[in-house]
Amino acid sequence: MDYKRLGDYIREVNLRNRELRVTNLLGLSIEKKFIPSIANTIGTDMSAYKIVHPSQFAYVPVTSRNGEKITVALYDGEESAIISQAYTIFEIVDQDVLLPEYLMMWFRRPEFDRYARFHSHGSAREVFDWDELCEVRLPVPTLARQREIVSEYETLTRRIRLNEQMIAKLEETAQALYRKMFVDCSDKENLPEGWRRGTIGEFCDIITGKKDVNESLTEGKYRFFSCSPDAYYSNEFIAKGPAALIAGNGSYTGRVTYYDKEFDLYQRTYACIPKKGFMEMMSFIYCVLKFQFQNKFMGGSRGSSIPYIVRGDIADFEFAFEENTSKSFSKGVFNLLTNTQLKIVENEILTELQKILLSRMIKTI
Repeated sequence: MDYKRLGDYIREVNLRNRELRVTNLLGLSIEKKFIPSIANTIGTDMSAYKIVHPSQFAYVPVTSRNGEKITVALYDGEESAIISQAYTIFEIVDQDVLLPEYLMMWFRRPEFDRYARFHSHGSAREVFDWDELCEVRLPVPTLARQREIVSEYETLTRRIRLNEQMIAKLEETAQALYRKMFVDCSDKENLPEGWRRGTIGEFCDIITGKKDVNESLTEGKYRFFSCSPDAYYSNEFIAKGPAALIAGNGSYTGRVTYYDKEFDLYQRTYACIPKKGFMEMMSFIYCVLKFQFQNKFMGGSRGSSIPYIVRGDIADFEFAFEENTSKSFSKGVFNLLTNTQLKIVENEILTELQKILLSRMIKTI
């Protein structure tokens, strides 16, 4: 099949929020999704912001310092939203010829990210401008074939979302149990009889990795944990779970996850591994970190433009507990964490299947 010039199928859109009717402010993530904006808009003239409608695209032309990816996303919301005027919005001219969902699949391919980086230009900032985007070449099969390809991909996407909902429910259950047993019934100044305050450092060894994120792999034997929720891999490991992983810097600073197999670590990611004799309390320790530490430190405890935490923030973090109650709670919550891990692993497999579909888009047309 011949490759078609993308510019023949899309057009730029520049509709401003002049009447201030749209208030839903969104941003774009490196994961190629629209996300709620965290920008401080106090005193900002929102009439200059651009309006994006459902089935339209937006992208960030600047590609330097962007994780070797281009930030582009398809807006699938039900109502219009506004985004920064720094973004470029475009739409497909005729959706009876090219489906937005099919085009978005093309944008998700790693090959497209590499193409965009190669064709970016500039001195202080490297930019993949509108003219370069229009020169992208892609196969445009029949509408029926596009629907088949999109359907296969979205079937996996729906399963991933269902698993994410189940993971959220399991974590909500664990959080509710933890709060009832260790937060609501205790007071920092007046602990129940037999209770005391402890620290994470008392129960866990806290380690960090030695590698930079650039040393991670897209495929490998072991999980490589960075500060991002993206899945990376390594062919060697430095520790074995169960462990609580904590993002040490960046936009996900303070984020806590659980893992029970061998893993490798980014140099700014921390792993809390139970010391000898405290393995049976690991599920409890994870809940302390997930539902108390994360709530306090998400976003970072220090730092100006880039938030970060240090080992001492983790080691010195205090919590109230009673040993027998903690062990009993840990035993019960272990099953919830195990089920959560199964869903996470399943999502990793489904995500890999999605990558395979993206890589085979050309071959299956």
